Amino acid sequence: MKRTLFSAVLLSGALLLGACNTNNQAEIGAEGMNAAAADANATAAPVVDNPNVVTETAAPNPNAPVMTFAVATHDFGDIKPGAVVKHTFEFTNTGKSPLLIENATASCGCTTPNWTKEPIQPGGKGTIDVQFDSHGKTGMQNKEVAVQANTQPSITKVVIKANILSDGANGPVLQ
Repeated sequence: MKRTLFSAVLLSGALLLGACNTNNQAEIGAEGMNAAAADANATAAPVVDNPNVVTETAAPNPNAPVMTFAVATHDFGDIKPGAVVKHTFEFTNTGKSPLLIENATASCGCTTPNWTKEPIQPGGKGTIDVQFDSHGKTGMQNKEVAVQANTQPSITKVVIKANILSDGANGPVLQ
């Protein structure tokens, strides 16, 4: 019985090894599997060339808009718990073509950005209003707002900071 079982296992192993011939090259050729991949790429959405996107091999667009902030960080200092504070960041388009902000996203739900929606011409000014709600927060807070525009690089960040006092503290006591 053991001899028959051993022979069956040995014969099965030999058949499996013979069926898995790894020395044969694929008979499909370049037209086979590669053609399917080429067809999939041909039916994919066309790639849109963004002249403001820089790759390793491409030079930056010298005519791209440039978002230049006079100050990109604002510190509210000490604020009371539950306070809602707001700051307006001003920027200038120092580039050579109209600047258009696509979106602005905050790093936290407690921070709300609002920005100039119309295109800013070269030399023109725009604003980004950032509102911070300190409800439920304590201590030092640093929040970023990422501004996505047709600039190089496409993301520019502004930062707000605040120190939210504890419920019992009203700031330094002067004597």
